[in-house]
Amino acid sequence: MISLRARLVRFMSRHYFKRIGPDSDIQELRKSWEDLAGKTKAAPGVRLREATIADVECEWLVPEGCDESKVLLYLHGGAYLLGGTRTHRRIVSYIAKAAGVRALVPNYSLAPENPFPAGLEDAIAVYSSLLAGDIQPRNLVIAGDSAGGGLTMATLFSIRDAGQPLPAAACLLSPWLDLAGEGESMLTRAKLDPWFRAEDMRAIAHRYCDPADIKNPLVSPVFGDAHDMPSMLIQVGDHEILLSDATRMTDKISAAGGTVTLQVWPGMWHVWQYFVGQMPESATAIEQIGAFFQQELAAQDSATGNIAGEPPEAPREERNHGLGPAPTNR
Repeated sequence: MISLRARLVRFMSRHYFKRIGPDSDIQELRKSWEDLAGKTKAAPGVRLREATIADVECEWLVPEGCDESKVLLYLHGGAYLLGGTRTHRRIVSYIAKAAGVRALVPNYSLAPENPFPAGLEDAIAVYSSLLAGDIQPRNLVIAGDSAGGGLTMATLFSIRDAGQPLPAAACLLSPWLDLAGEGESMLTRAKLDPWFRAEDMRAIAHRYCDPADIKNPLVSPVFGDAHDMPSMLIQVGDHEILLSDATRMTDKISAAGGTVTLQVWPGMWHVWQYFVGQMPESATAIEQIGAFFQQELAAQDSATGNIAGEPPEAPREERNHGLGPAPTNR
């Protein structure tokens, strides 16, 4: 059973989302979310610093005492229409603090003013600029929630296909990976999801991309080739209509020989991690994300520290990354 605080957050947020539909005014929604986010603060001990990287406005979140040689590139959610550094400052600051790294959040281009592939191009440009600077791929991890999770996968596909080095690890939080909405959870979780209606998702998707591109793997990564992905953690709520997006991507990565851990959290809804500080389930999920990144970055350090002539570390099997009991792991 979920906590009392989680039940309260679920109830209040459900009534907020009832007022939002595919025809809602984008500018009003952006302002409303910014205003709500302005009432929350970053995690204690996390410094904020503005930056412009590859002509994209960004924000650094730097926890006190973190290893600044290691970076989390975080791509925010918001249906490709909303969100930015201000709306995601709190959740990213807590993830960065838990992982012991500094985080970078880019304000990538948003639709409908800048439809696909503008946001993806920004994400790739920022990633490439980090590599061109002093950040080694083994010290770089990437994550994103909702549409940002889809953008994370699209970025990984793009840099892989371009022959660029991949990051050490990736994490997807309730990722939106199928804009065509063909997953079975669109039906099986329709009455459980407190936020989203399956019939609205296609109209929202069309604000981001041309209907002809709906199954383009860089729009809907669940239709892509998932070979050679970095070690990955996926967290998703059992009560969200996007559940199948996560399970299908997990199956594709596993079938391609990749290392992926799927956590399906009972009773949770879309990006519950966002409510860190308001419900214990959010804090627990973020602690596990932080532990995952710490372990994967440490594994990279260990691998590069091999004595000359010593054989490399053997491939690792799919595992739970030493995170302790997970809600439901695959």
